[in-house]
Amino acid sequence: MTRQIKTATAVALVAAMAAVPAAAELKWDNASGGYVKIYGQFSPAWQSVDDGVQSKDSFVDNAHSNSRVGLWVVQPMYQGTFKFNFETAFGLRSSGGVSQTNTPKGADWDRTDLRKIDFSYASESWGTIYVGQGSMASDGVADISLNNNSMTTYNSVGDLAGGFQFRTAGGALSGVTIGSVMPNLDGGRQGRVRYDTPSFNGFSVSLAAGTDVLTPGNSDKYYDIALKYAGEFDGTKVKGGIGFSRRDSGGVDRDDTFGSVAVKFKSGLNFALAAGSRENSGDYTYVLAGYEAQFLSAGMTSFAVDYYNGNDFGLAGRESKSIGLGINQNFDSINTQVYLGYRTHELSDPGTAYQDVDAFLFGARWKF
Repeated sequence: MTRQIKTATAVALVAAMAAVPAAAELKWDNASGGYVKIYGQFSPAWQSVDDGVQSKDSFVDNAHSNSRVGLWVVQPMYQGTFKFNFETAFGLRSSGGVSQTNTPKGADWDRTDLRKIDFSYASESWGTIYVGQGSMASDGVADISLNNNSMTTYNSVGDLAGGFQFRTAGGALSGVTIGSVMPNLDGGRQGRVRYDTPSFNGFSVSLAAGTDVLTPGNSDKYYDIALKYAGEFDGTKVKGGIGFSRRDSGGVDRDDTFGSVAVKFKSGLNFALAAGSRENSGDYTYVLAGYEAQFLSAGMTSFAVDYYNGNDFGLAGRESKSIGLGINQNFDSINTQVYLGYRTHELSDPGTAYQDVDAFLFGARWKF
């Protein structure tokens, strides 16, 4: 009965989000071609996780694409374009932060929730330079996809329920979390200087160097480079990238190499493949297959299934696996996406057996 009540509450939440009317665009233009724009999104969800011994249900913010608000200031200037982008998450309880032993506060903003305080200047002839808190060169390179299922199925497995621990065969908490054994190694956001070349036949190169300016007491240095591609051939879209990143923590380097490629056919069929390796610390492969079609006049419907296989993360001989399923329905007139995702997680160590962890995520994302 309790589970039924909680499920009904989750359904009511999503229905309420879907009922919110579409907001008018918050954009103000000036006479010289520039503008100021406010944007954002809310991503409430209901998370249900079963670790083989007990289940836990929570209202969460979907870490695949969390609730946030942002500001763009854009101004043409000297044969190029100047931009300023401010963006912050709201600090709501994250789907990736809940665990058997911890339920974070419903709202607990701190400065690590600042996503972007970013200045850039772009020129078609020589490229774009960025200064400030924002994406490193390889941010997004490991999880390139061309479907509409990023709220449930994409290459960031730990976002759905990454804080939960695996239990041993005997039922004890192991201390090994989903997120720690299923990384995608993707580049993140730091206080950095970054340069992107112009696009040449679909190819571009990005380089960045930065430091963690948001975490108190952290002086780690970050360096990365990425090669990216985007193109279309007779209606078939192709997108891909490969990146290398180095984290210098007190003179100790951690090197990651990773990349992904995605293709989407005119039929709506789409596929993605990713792989990554952390020097002397593990590697993984990831595959996704999806399909999109407009069955309803309201908007696109997307289905996807994915598979993650990791090796040696945290322990030689360790193997981590995950299979995910997702369905996403767009409601274009109200800028809302409703979704349901399921993911099962498996872990095996030499001489140690663990119970599987199953997780559901049901929610909506409303953009304004």
